[in-house]
Amino acid sequence: MGLDRSPSVPSVPSASTGLTIGLRGRPSLPGLTGLTGLPSITGLPSPSGALSWVRTRLATEVSTLLIGDNPPASVRRSVPFDEDPGYFGPDSVTWLVHSDSCTLIGGLRALMLQTMHPLAMAGVAQHSNFRSDPLGRLANTSVYVGTTIYGTKPDVERAIRIVKRVHEDVVGFADDGRPYAANDPHLLTFVHHTLVDSFLRANQRYGAQRLTPVQADRYIEEQAVLAELFGGEPAARSVAELKQWFRDLRPELRATGDARNTIRFLLNPPLPYVARPAYAVVASAAVTMLPTWIRRQLWLPVPPVVEPVVVRPTTTALVRMVDWVMGGYPREDELEPGRDPERAA
Repeated sequence: MGLDRSPSVPSVPSASTGLTIGLRGRPSLPGLTGLTGLPSITGLPSPSGALSWVRTRLATEVSTLLIGDNPPASVRRSVPFDEDPGYFGPDSVTWLVHSDSCTLIGGLRALMLQTMHPLAMAGVAQHSNFRSDPLGRLANTSVYVGTTIYGTKPDVERAIRIVKRVHEDVVGFADDGRPYAANDPHLLTFVHHTLVDSFLRANQRYGAQRLTPVQADRYIEEQAVLAELFGGEPAARSVAELKQWFRDLRPELRATGDARNTIRFLLNPPLPYVARPAYAVVASAAVTMLPTWIRRQLWLPVPPVVEPVVVRPTTTALVRMVDWVMGGYPREDELEPGRDPERAA
């Protein structure tokens, strides 16, 4: 559940017409056609060649940070889309939402929101090793999300079975004595809704292509299939239903000591120094998208002027920059099997 021990989802086998799942969870990240390294008659890199090399190198480093040692090109569909488009497909709103780097903000916001349920938080506090291996948990979660969004139906169902199998051991008692189980249908639906709500809000605030009201309803309806596959309670299928679900849930939510400790960790995880400035921007954006009453309980005050004047423009610039950087990751057809992408030039 959320920060819970994320299983290592197997890489989807490669196929000649497969899909590269990367940072932005989008199909076939546009690569750099005809890369030739750093060409120069004089032996010095040309400006365009140098920029292409830097872009490719940055894309590789960012994707490695987020999905571990396996580059995006190693996580592919097993069959072409015309044989099995998966549970969503190229024409889905789900693909549109998850093709944008703003999902990074949505994912972190969902984790913050999940800390507010005492039973879900108890499972994290008592069973998760996210503090000792945060990048490993991030990598596993990123691969899992990419698989559920873009994988074939068998790939998605296998990934969900793995998660549910791991969840079987995540049981216990919260500090107030109530029992919890990660496979509890109510908790599964809670986690599902935190993700859907957070990805949608991130799109509406920072997405390059904002969803229309009709598309927003369609996104929530499309995502409901994942809650069904997990065996959760009936999931919301529209923006109105999702808002009502959270209104009904509010009496169950409160910030515990474990929740505040987890939030402190999420705000300052042990990341490489080079990644910390960008992460600080993402974390600030995630915090400002939380409801005011939740920020107060988690001791996360946000001065009114900070979000519109500082956080929003800075985050927008960062998200668009990440979009541009990840557009430089070589396509599958530009990589030789087993070849290091930063050497693809």
